[in-house]
Amino acid sequence: MPVLEWLDYAGVAVFAATGALAASRKQLDMIGFVFLAAVTGTGGGTFRDVVLGAAPVFWVAKPVYLLICAGVAVAVYFTAHLVESRYRLLVWLDAVGLSAYAVMGAAKGLAATGSPTVAIVTGMLTATFGGILRDVLTGEPSVLMRPEIYVTAALAGSAVFVGATLMGAPLVAASAIGVVTAFAVRGGALRYGWAFTPYRSRPGRRPEDVM
Repeated sequence: MPVLEWLDYAGVAVFAATGALAASRKQLDMIGFVFLAAVTGTGGGTFRDVVLGAAPVFWVAKPVYLLICAGVAVAVYFTAHLVESRYRLLVWLDAVGLSAYAVMGAAKGLAATGSPTVAIVTGMLTATFGGILRDVLTGEPSVLMRPEIYVTAALAGSAVFVGATLMGAPLVAASAIGVVTAFAVRGGALRYGWAFTPYRSRPGRRPEDVM
């Protein structure tokens, strides 16, 4: 099986697991588990395919992705109670999914357009959109709004993969470097709290003060 196909399956499965873990934290039923797993697992890739104009989107062309999401959801439904800290597991699995999907999204963007810029953006969108959807649907604190680096990790992994590919690196090597880069940045952010300096200004004025 080609390395990019492995990354695609891995990204879907891991993100599906984070969706199912989020469902367990909300104590949803089995259908809720499967729904959140599918939305989280396929959300980023769906957004990528819509942006690239790919039709049909990947899970319509290959319904096996939906079966993977459902299988992961069922497995998590029966095992989530064994995990001491489900939110900690969720954010670390999200980091793994982000790393795989950053490279996969960049590879698809590069293949579809030939543009390094578009490839980096599609990698970033693919890696982050599913997790954002998961958090919005479950009312969890969004990973996007957490202080530590998140989107930048996907951006770094995508950029390194694209750069290595353009320099002639073999696909396996470029993919490995991209995945490791994204995970190192996101993992470091989770472990050590890496973050950029936030915007600070005077408080916004009240609407009546502006009129």
